[in-house]
Amino acid sequence: MASLSNRQTEILNLARASGRVMVEELARRFEVSAQTIRKDLNDLCEERALTRIHGGAIIASGVENLAYEARRFVAAEEKKAIGAAAAALIPDGCSLFINIGTTTEEVAAALTSHEDLLVITNNLNVAMLLYRFPRIEVIVAGGTVRRADGAVVGSTATNLIGQFKVDYAIIGASAIDEEGALLDFDYREVQAAQAIIANARSVMLVADSTKLRRSAPVRIAHIGQIQTFVTDRALPSSLANICHTRGIQVIEAMPQSGDDADEAGEAAEPAAETAESSTEAAPIPFRRA
Repeated sequence: MASLSNRQTEILNLARASGRVMVEELARRFEVSAQTIRKDLNDLCEERALTRIHGGAIIASGVENLAYEARRFVAAEEKKAIGAAAAALIPDGCSLFINIGTTTEEVAAALTSHEDLLVITNNLNVAMLLYRFPRIEVIVAGGTVRRADGAVVGSTATNLIGQFKVDYAIIGASAIDEEGALLDFDYREVQAAQAIIANARSVMLVADSTKLRRSAPVRIAHIGQIQTFVTDRALPSSLANICHTRGIQVIEAMPQSGDDADEAGEAAEPAAETAESSTEAAPIPFRRA
């Protein structure tokens, strides 16, 4: 990595600690202009240390995922909005898988007012969110608990998932490439996700737009294997075309206004004509028998 200024080094350390840094916050912290901070972020992105997001940047990652606590801070508002939009599509009285991830946990948090749900999960954080609610039955997959984030992974968890056939699967991904591949970092986690996809009647992907600018080494599935994609903003045209061609319903939880463009020119290309987008979509009419 090229020589960094003291300010850029501190920015990088802040990003490593919290998962993301925002232009306005950094400008106040260092008492410099937003334009100066954007240049610092662009320099760090050129060094592949950071990846630009709307209003700031996150730690770049292609081999190892961010720490769980750091991931919680990345696109936190977007994830909450995605969680609420996804939960609105889930009717009472159904069965569902919820897998590992900070975004899937936001879906679980938004499901607490639902009734008569059966939730099977390999995410201890999801189980802790839902088990207190008497109208929600929770089944936790057994196996090795990953200390980093409370994920239950391994063959035991995958085998239990395979014993069910549920109405919905709520899945996340660490990265989505321009060809529609859903990617992650841990092959054990991917095996559980693949079992979840195979044993659900309808699969819902929940992922914010930062996942479109990341990379990960392990393939979960192709986006063509899902039925619904809940994200925060309009998809890039290439991915929107794939969703349109495959008949995937795309829900934008936080659609951007025309003047809300990313300072770095990285905002997704509007694709309203190539994918169905709505924040008020009716629940998909699957019911548990």
